[in-house]
Amino acid sequence: MRSALRRRTLWVPLLSLATALVLVLQGCGGSSGGTETGGGGASVSETGGAASEGQAGGAAEGKRVLRATFAWPLKIDPAIGTDEAASTALVNLYSSLVYPTASGEVQPYVAESWDVSDDHLTYTFHLRKGVKFHDGTELTSADVKFSFERLMAIGQGFSYLFKGRVASVETPDPYTVIFKLTKPFGPFLSTLPRLYIVNSALVKANEAAGGAYGENGDYGMAYLNAHDAGSGAYEVEEFDIATHITMKKFPDFFAERDPDSPDEFTMIGTTEASTVRTGMANGTIDISDQWQTAEAYDALAKLPGVKVAAFADGGQMYLMMNTKKAPTDDLHVRKALSMLLDYDVITKDIFPGTQISHGPVSGVLPGADATIPALSFDLDGAKAELAASKYAGKLDQYPVVFEWTAEVPSEEKIALMLQANAQKVGLNVKIVKTPWTTIIEHVSKPETTPNLVSIQVAPDYGEAGSMLDIKYSIANQGSWQETEWLGDKEIDSMIADALSTIDTQERLAKYKAIERKVMELLPSIPAFDTVAHHAYRADYITWKQLDDPIPVLGYMFDARFIAVKPH
Repeated sequence: MRSALRRRTLWVPLLSLATALVLVLQGCGGSSGGTETGGGGASVSETGGAASEGQAGGAAEGKRVLRATFAWPLKIDPAIGTDEAASTALVNLYSSLVYPTASGEVQPYVAESWDVSDDHLTYTFHLRKGVKFHDGTELTSADVKFSFERLMAIGQGFSYLFKGRVASVETPDPYTVIFKLTKPFGPFLSTLPRLYIVNSALVKANEAAGGAYGENGDYGMAYLNAHDAGSGAYEVEEFDIATHITMKKFPDFFAERDPDSPDEFTMIGTTEASTVRTGMANGTIDISDQWQTAEAYDALAKLPGVKVAAFADGGQMYLMMNTKKAPTDDLHVRKALSMLLDYDVITKDIFPGTQISHGPVSGVLPGADATIPALSFDLDGAKAELAASKYAGKLDQYPVVFEWTAEVPSEEKIALMLQANAQKVGLNVKIVKTPWTTIIEHVSKPETTPNLVSIQVAPDYGEAGSMLDIKYSIANQGSWQETEWLGDKEIDSMIADALSTIDTQERLAKYKAIERKVMELLPSIPAFDTVAHHAYRADYITWKQLDDPIPVLGYMFDARFIAVKPH
């Protein structure tokens, strides 16, 4: 067997995380500031002021704490959560076989090396010895197998990455795991950071009887909704599912971490602008969420000691159109809607610093086709498209319902722009401010999915194929990432073919052909390539990931790489 295998051994640098939550919100400060370039991968606007002694409050003296705000709710079961908050928590609580890099490659993590068979159907991983779960037990191959089987049985979360692609997982000894694929899967290694390894014994001990999974009961879902069973750099200390989670540093973490990484890391469930500004002013919030308005970031950048970091996260803001509901079931109507947005205003004023999209994949991802023409604002063109639609002359009978995410106030400006321009061409757009949890519920069925919904999607691994798969594969319909209900068999087949292509350059070329096909059908409007903005307390935080951003959701908040001075 060994003679037929190709050996791969890579080195991985890793770090740790921490944070604490003390919302002692007291007063704000302000000063004027300028702009600079931070690191090599992110831009940073900063102020010239420095925080006065004792201004940052709420932490025990000498303790390194990190507190960041996120859009809520938070799901910490590694078989369930997929959004930004969940991905951030999972990266910190759990470890995986490999770890993603900024270039889209992977490095060893729990697996210190691996072999790949010549036919690319067998991947053999050699595990580190002595990796400990948070209860002190050792992580073995049995835990990897259990984690995979649990993920696939539940069928949620990141299971779509492996569904139909992995035939079996074998464990010939405690430190060897063998994945056998049903067919070649080019990005297989890149997807494995999303297979978070759970403590099988702990989960089994906390499986509630009477669940949907036979002898596994509820597969520990109730337990893992409030606790962790991981081996990550942090472990759950306190979790109030409505407001926050506090994770404390795990002392026996197996991998490298910055010596100044936080002792505690608290994720706070709020995007409310005044709360964020007050907390950042007095040092009880250290990093803001990315959902603040441009005006809010301007105000935050004027606070003493605060910088605003901006980095391309590989995602896009989509206006997803329900292709099974009138009138957005008509291609001409979808094209008309795409012409009612002023993309220059969106990228310069509403979401400043973002980039106009060229196709349905962010330009920073390998495999993105930069030659696809950008969409453009064109009222006359929109009128012509509506006149050519099957709804011409009766558009008043078919209002377009547009749900925008309540937690992201700037989205309302896009909705209002579309509504105003639609009136000029005889199209009625009804805009609805909708909480994120309600949007997730609505888009689970075609009949309840609105005509339009604005949602930002970021890649689950560092290739264009990640976005194409999660956005346009038939199997992913009804997820919050794919609300278009396109169900196009040709595109689905093209995606499957590209993902089964082992040669990287050939695979990337196939992605580009898919992107062009998607734009012909225009199931969603790629409004812009996203750039994540986060205000942070640069006077006591060194955010090292900004030097080389990883375009995989959650990994920019691996607290192992964030250095924090006691404050």
